[in-house]
Amino acid sequence: MYELSADETAIVDVVREWVDREVEPVVQELEHADTYPEALIEQMKRMGIFGLAVPEPWNDAGVSTPCYAAVTEELARGWMSLAGAMGGHSVVAKLLLHYGTQAQRDHYLPKLATGEIRATMALTEPGGGSDLQAIRTVARKDGDDYVINGSKTWITNARRAQLVALLCRTDRTAEPKHRGISILLVEKGPGFDVSRDLPKLGYKGVESCELSFTDFRVPCHSLLGTVEGEGFAQMMRGLEIGRIQVAARALGVGAAALSRAIRYSQERESFGQPIWQHQSIGNYLADMATGLTAARQLVQYAARRYDSGDRADMEAGMAKLFASETAMKIALDAVRIHGGYGYSTEFDVERYFRDAPLMIVGEGTNEIQRTVIARQLVKRNPIR
Repeated sequence: MYELSADETAIVDVVREWVDREVEPVVQELEHADTYPEALIEQMKRMGIFGLAVPEPWNDAGVSTPCYAAVTEELARGWMSLAGAMGGHSVVAKLLLHYGTQAQRDHYLPKLATGEIRATMALTEPGGGSDLQAIRTVARKDGDDYVINGSKTWITNARRAQLVALLCRTDRTAEPKHRGISILLVEKGPGFDVSRDLPKLGYKGVESCELSFTDFRVPCHSLLGTVEGEGFAQMMRGLEIGRIQVAARALGVGAAALSRAIRYSQERESFGQPIWQHQSIGNYLADMATGLTAARQLVQYAARRYDSGDRADMEAGMAKLFASETAMKIALDAVRIHGGYGYSTEFDVERYFRDAPLMIVGEGTNEIQRTVIARQLVKRNPIR
């Protein structure tokens, strides 16, 4: 379904086979125990998965965004948490690639590519939600340092990431407000605390945490790039790849749920025939497969647009919106097809039903995506 080169197709095939061989046999145990998948993450490092968003000269295994999306889908098909473990990491890599100084790129990108350094981004704040211009985390200059105070929430991989792309306010008087926002590349130290892990409906195994900063000092060269006040625009570009990645996660969850539903509907019989032959079940399957196919094409379209270098916020928003809503419907319909077994933790479909909502609210809620899409539609099609 993805337009990939032979080499990239081979990469996706390797990941697919790895998921079938290594992830599928252990995912249920890890999920139910809410256990961090240390061994699987180490294997992902060795396979180069954490470097897929990093090109030459810092990495010799960088891939196109359509390939990156296809790999993400395969990981999420096995366990959405694995795809989440490399999502924010890849956004930070792209931020460095597009906006970092040469010294920042040379220092971080080779280590991000191997997974020696794991990265995450810190945007959301308690009470702030999707309104990033209202952030309250402040970085005040003091000599050659920034002094940071504030808090963040829902930060994936917060305990295991060594690098955090922190969105903060460096000028509290700037108007409009977004001109006072910057990104700082921070590593943990005194005053940086991971306060607690947040309990979640799904997305098990990988932590989502609250962060607090109390007079936390970082050197001024931690600023992404060289100019303050560009962080909001930088992050908006970063969220384009982030939303494509979340959309691809939704594809993986949807593909897994559909696969289980197709298999079960052939194995399960009622009234003397496999249940897929009942029109209501067959209609579910037809709609699930059609929606997933359409969503995958939309993700591919957004990925190609991103690689073109043109602004892709509308396309990424469309892909994330449609793919996540489709995955939620597919997951619910898979539960319906399984009947009572769909509600049992012994069957995988209940996990897909718990994981799917994350993509609806993560990386900007779908309500925000609709706003982004509408604004871009008007901006690209003005009345003349």
